[in-house]
Amino acid sequence: MAFHGALRYPGYKMASTGTSSTVHRKRVVLLGATGSIGENTLRVITAHPDKLELVAVAARNNWPKLAAIAQQFNVRHVGVFEDSAFAAARRNAGDFPAGTRLLGGIQGLIELARLPDADIVLVAVVGTTGLEPALAALAAGKDLALASKEILVLAGKFVMAAARKHRVKLLPVDSEHNAVFQCLEGHPNAGVRRIVLTASGGAFRDWPAEKLAHVTPADAVKHPNWSMGPKITVDSATLANKGLELIEAQWLFGLKPAQCTTVLHPQSIVHCLVEFNDGAMLAQLSPPSMTFPIQHALLHPERAPGVDSPIDFTRLVGLEFRPVDEARFPMLRLARETMAAGGVAPAIYNAANELAVAAFLDATIPFLAIPRVVEQTLATIKNFEPTDLAAVLAVDAEARRMTAAAIPRFAP
Repeated sequence: MAFHGALRYPGYKMASTGTSSTVHRKRVVLLGATGSIGENTLRVITAHPDKLELVAVAARNNWPKLAAIAQQFNVRHVGVFEDSAFAAARRNAGDFPAGTRLLGGIQGLIELARLPDADIVLVAVVGTTGLEPALAALAAGKDLALASKEILVLAGKFVMAAARKHRVKLLPVDSEHNAVFQCLEGHPNAGVRRIVLTASGGAFRDWPAEKLAHVTPADAVKHPNWSMGPKITVDSATLANKGLELIEAQWLFGLKPAQCTTVLHPQSIVHCLVEFNDGAMLAQLSPPSMTFPIQHALLHPERAPGVDSPIDFTRLVGLEFRPVDEARFPMLRLARETMAAGGVAPAIYNAANELAVAAFLDATIPFLAIPRVVEQTLATIKNFEPTDLAAVLAVDAEARRMTAAAIPRFAP
């Protein structure tokens, strides 16, 4: 296979395999290697070959890109989630390094997550696919770097319990949660009044409200600050992304729903504010690049020179903050209601949103129908407190069935 420029990570040199040069390197499993988080993770690993070693990669279906990554980083454990893509990868096994072990399906991701050679597993797969691999990593005693916020939204109760049980680190990779993590280090939770996650407002932040009825999928995936996949970019435009982050923050930091708030911040420079009981606030600032939180999570507790340039205060003209209008962003209102309801409501919210966004991206429903679809699904399924993970997964499946059945009624 020929390497294309977009697949290369310039400057990466594999460290010597001698014992003295590898003993201090963290061995990384990267689930979701071909997406935007994966690409930025590879940039971080490229910048620190003396500190980080990539030992396994996986993706949903982009096996050619996985093969290129495996060749460059000399990775011998590769997972492909979708059956047809896995079959194609096996037919083209010669494109991977000699001796590569190819694994398929969810069991393949689980096996990579508990790889004996690994120290830390970074889960960056879209949606809830990463839940079982994340739990497998924790059970195997691996530190978990979490970029897939849906995992804690769906099963935060069980994921946090597993992290405590196995005494491993759960390191947030989302820029906002990583920022909160940094601000809270060394401070007891009892001293925290609230956390404030910042939201860019997405592609339609400054659009007139009447124009929102006519937006297209092409409009929605043009984020003003971040380079991300289509689903999360649409979530930024509806503020569902921030709603999911508020739910995730509640689990990550052991907070009550009322302690988790948000504010619009168009520049995406301040990623969080933490207010303490005495009124003092700490903020975390960095440019809008995912390399900053990814590197912090992978190298924690060590600090090292970053991949991207830091903030240049000679060019930063100002920082702006605005309250969020929940009438304009009903997905945030719905997220707050699910947080207050607890139980399986957040799982229903997440599943319904995932299908509604997919329908919008397929031009099946209009943009403004997304919160209407989610609200109807939330009203249809009875909420309860789950006692095990199987109950949550059953509700997730039911919410997807109900949402899929409802979507045609919201077509233009």
